[in-house]
Amino acid sequence: MLHQVLHAFESADGPLALDDLSRQLGIERSALEGMIAFWVRKGRLQELGGACGQAAGASCTCSSHPAGCSITSAGSRVITLKA
Repeated sequence: MLHQVLHAFESADGPLALDDLSRQLGIERSALEGMIAFWVRKGRLQELGGACGQAAGASCTCSSHPAGCSITSAGSRVITLKA
C-alpha cells in the first residue's frame, strides 16, 4: 500500500485531494496521512507550507501584520515529490 501512495503522487497530472486519494485507494484518510508522513521521512515526498511555499514547520510573516503572524498552520498542505 505504501508504494501505491507513492505511485499516485508520481503519476498525478495535477493536485491530489487527500480525501479523493483515500477513497481511490480504499483507506482511511488518517492512514493515508501516516503513509505520506512515512515517505516524507524517507525523503521521497516533501511537505510545503500552503501560503508561503516554505517547508512545513517554517514560519513566515504577513506584511499586513507588522508584528508578524505565523501562518504555518494556515492554508492548504502541499505534498510534492522530492526532486
